Amino acid sequence: MTEQAEKKASGLWENIKVIIQALLLAVIIRTVLFQPFTIPSGSMMPTLLVGDYIFVNKFAYGYSKYSLPFSPDLFEGRIFASEPKRGDIVVFRFPPNPDIDYIKRLIGLPGDRIQVMGGVLLVNGQPVPREPDGSFTSDYRQDPGADVPVFRETLENGVTYDTLDQSPTSRGDNTREFIVPEGHYFMMGDNRDNSLDSRFDVGMVPAENLVGRASMIFFSLGNDTSFREVWKWPANMRWDRLFKVVQ
Repeated sequence: MTEQAEKKASGLWENIKVIIQALLLAVIIRTVLFQPFTIPSGSMMPTLLVGDYIFVNKFAYGYSKYSLPFSPDLFEGRIFASEPKRGDIVVFRFPPNPDIDYIKRLIGLPGDRIQVMGGVLLVNGQPVPREPDGSFTSDYRQDPGADVPVFRETLENGVTYDTLDQSPTSRGDNTREFIVPEGHYFMMGDNRDNSLDSRFDVGMVPAENLVGRASMIFFSLGNDTSFREVWKWPANMRWDRLFKVVQ
């Protein structure tokens, strides 16, 4: 092999090594640190909107098999586990079908009693303070929600957030009392009348199913704009939501 050919082969191998290292680094970051997640529905409006792209903090609660690509059965439960806090926005695996990711707000901790009566959330028999906070109109065509009443809730630990209550008589506004079993959590969407959550099909979420805590919006497109429609970005970018901390 000539010296020139050797240099070309060496340069090609160096490029391959750089690509492999970059891919390994990306896999490590996604597996251990942060995972990107797209908001697919309006169940967390007005906090999270369809078209928001967020980072999920995967080390916030430790790791389970669902923290790894393809969810291999390498171990049970969680390692380096840390207890989530009431009010956290959590990405988790849907208990009836763990291949599906859900995102909701954690309302009930193990041992809690959770109920909704007349649209008011009760935690362990105590109503969560709830005050009117204006109205909300969505730019999502499948859930337009014009002038939907907004109510600000404040949990006992000081976490405060806005919820939507379009109808005071929806089936989620009056529920039975739920008792959260050990090792499980009760999740609710902030869009209270349009969220399949622990009041319904989701049920109680095992600790093992937690993927991570929503931490930051890094990108956001309104008006049902696809990420691939780059030419529509300038007109539909939600500039005020970029790099917004999720609360």
